[in-house]
Amino acid sequence: MEHNLQPGLKGTKMITVGPSDTASHYGSGLIDVFATPAMVALMEKTAQLSVQAQLPEGHITLGTEISVSHVKATPVGMKVVCESHLVSVDGKKLLFKVTAHDEKGLIGEGTHRRYIVEAARFMEKLTESI
Repeated sequence: MEHNLQPGLKGTKMITVGPSDTASHYGSGLIDVFATPAMVALMEKTAQLSVQAQLPEGHITLGTEISVSHVKATPVGMKVVCESHLVSVDGKKLLFKVTAHDEKGLIGEGTHRRYIVEAARFMEKLTESI
């Protein structure tokens, strides 16, 4: 499998926090603010989307590790912008720096690792192991 991924590749994704993005909805908390699991999902999606178009046909990336700090609460209705920055490429292993900002400033940051796989082969192996 050949790919042309190089460090420096960036991705951006913006959402407006809605009721389904809240801690009370996820069950990770009891109030209606942007949930940590929702922020993590946004970070993973931003990184995934930033590289997908450059992968060979039939290949995808899978999240394998994430380490983030959620440093500030964001209310429903506020916009959140996530950015990913591809820091290193080691064969099929990708390391990203991820950040999230709301309209007032930084709300989360950390690192995220993804791994490149051939989707059909991955699912075939998974099915065989069940």
